[in-house]
Amino acid sequence: METMRDALDHGPEAGDDDARYAAELLDRLSHSKFRASFSLGAADRAYAWSKGIPVVAGHARELLRARVGAARPFKDGKQTPYRGHPVFVAQHATATCCRSCIARWHGIPVGVTLSDRQIERLATLVTAWIQRDLDAHPRPTPASVQPRKRGRGRGRAGTPKQPTLF
Repeated sequence: METMRDALDHGPEAGDDDARYAAELLDRLSHSKFRASFSLGAADRAYAWSKGIPVVAGHARELLRARVGAARPFKDGKQTPYRGHPVFVAQHATATCCRSCIARWHGIPVGVTLSDRQIERLATLVTAWIQRDLDAHPRPTPASVQPRKRGRGRGRAGTPKQPTLF
């Protein structure tokens, strides 16, 4: 029987089933109360929409390689923030945030440097999660965006508002 680790190490031809792997794992992760509790905030969604999925996917590869790619990453278990970039949120939602989560959910043991193939597979999963979140929260149209309401009768910092003369 093939393990998840074997599936991640098949080489270039394994790229054909990255989407299937992502779909299957996203389904498994959806049954975890903790992993299913994550969603992108408005600022992260706006960032992903403005940059586009290909750019965010590149960020996912870079961040995974830098933060969890080493056999024993610096500050493992604490190296991935919970906010600040859509990829960070997606890493927690997809269990790619630290090596112990990668070992548990993806079958790649701690102490083994991630290969380029493994980084690509995990980045595909992170990107699929971000795309799924964007699809679940459609981009607001300009007509649906309401201007921010200001307090009545007061300007900034509690100073009285100037009267309208004309």
